[in-house]
Amino acid sequence: MQPTILAATTAPAVAASTNAADDAVHSFGRRRRMQLVVALVIFVLAALSPLVVQNAYLRNVIVLTLMYAALSQAWNILGGYCGQISLGHALYFGVGAYATSKLYVGFNLLPWFGMLGGGLMAAALAVVLGYGCFRLKGHYFSIATIVIAEMGLLIVHNWEWLGGASGIQWPFGEDSWATLQFARDKTPYIHFAVGLLALTWFICWLIEDSRWGYWWRAVKDNPEAAESLGVTVLSSKLAAAAISAFLTAVGGGFYAAFVSYVDPDSVLQFRFSLLIVLPVVLGGIGTLWGPMLGAVILIPLTELSRSYMGGSGSGLDLMIYGGLVMAVALLKPEGLVRLWPLRQGRRKEVAV
Repeated sequence: MQPTILAATTAPAVAASTNAADDAVHSFGRRRRMQLVVALVIFVLAALSPLVVQNAYLRNVIVLTLMYAALSQAWNILGGYCGQISLGHALYFGVGAYATSKLYVGFNLLPWFGMLGGGLMAAALAVVLGYGCFRLKGHYFSIATIVIAEMGLLIVHNWEWLGGASGIQWPFGEDSWATLQFARDKTPYIHFAVGLLALTWFICWLIEDSRWGYWWRAVKDNPEAAESLGVTVLSSKLAAAAISAFLTAVGGGFYAAFVSYVDPDSVLQFRFSLLIVLPVVLGGIGTLWGPMLGAVILIPLTELSRSYMGGSGSGLDLMIYGGLVMAVALLKPEGLVRLWPLRQGRRKEVAV
């Protein structure tokens, strides 16, 4: 009798637990599908924005906003998910810009090959640098990335093969997707930037709930505990650095094609590292939507303040950055994206 009674009393509990697990799985699947639908709507609207925005300057702002959203998303792979706060991503941005420019101007290779080559060079460089720098912890790692990026800036300044301080000027030709040259209409640049952002976002979407994503978050929270559970910490960090650097360099190559000119100060300065990091800080570090939200707020404010304030507004963009970051730090330290219903829904799933 006792086994029968025990089975009768435990069966409802087991069934309830199974139903709860099934509900959690279905909720997880719905959330993932909803993310894809929302992203698709955003990217389609961004691609259609030239139909509404006819002003050439505002189209330029759209291109930069989309580009920095993609760069911030790429940085988020290393800094957000893996917890390695790099402040030297301008180095990878510059590698991509210079590789694309030199291969096109000096060797007549189309920018598409230059962006791919620059991305691979940046990924290899990230692995080499990371092998030593990832042994540093906390702010020591961040300081090391700044120093290395500044060293790269000085090297390129004095490297005549790359044009030295004068940089590399792209030749002007007919508008063409092959050479990524569009002097008359900036709409193709918007479409390319949308594609770059969509690619970067989708990679993050795949990573976020994958084994790599859980490994990286474990490394971010407690590297020692993660290693004790079988996570290869150094390899995980190197993989995150390589992917992040590759995507950042592709963005740098696109920027070189967009402005048709590169020099050390225009692609390797520390401010580029800040422009890549700050949207993530504002929107939400380690989140899927944070970099995009932060870029949509910060980049237009920067460009518009420079344009309408002119010389009298010098440094105003930095004041805006500082004010926004302080406000977020005081009112919503997790980032503005935590106000988004999709994130709220995810927290409810976790609570269940």
